[in-house]
Amino acid sequence: MVDEAKMKELRAALEEQRAHLHKEITELGGDPDSLDAEIDVERGFADSAHSTAERARVLSVMKALRANLRWVNRALTKMELGTYGVCERCGQPIAVERLEVLPWAILCIDCKQKGEGR
Repeated sequence: MVDEAKMKELRAALEEQRAHLHKEITELGGDPDSLDAEIDVERGFADSAHSTAERARVLSVMKALRANLRWVNRALTKMELGTYGVCERCGQPIAVERLEVLPWAILCIDCKQKGEGR
């Protein structure tokens, strides 16, 4: 299991990542707390084809950012529930080294590799 000091460090990293994702989503014209895809990329584009391409690009980026935000929020919720750092597949502890690299990891490295067909 993760000791208290390391848990504080990982929580801080997750909260920092959450703030960063909120900022990026907002800068793209989206609402980080919504799944709504409304954005305004029409302004400044005389060419509607360019506007459509830009809208598709922004929506794709925003979709990825929101997915990352969900993973970060899930990890923070798991901390609150006391289940953080436990593999969701096998129930064994996730190595602290893995959590340091990927604080929102839900699988231990063995289960992750098995899931990828390795």
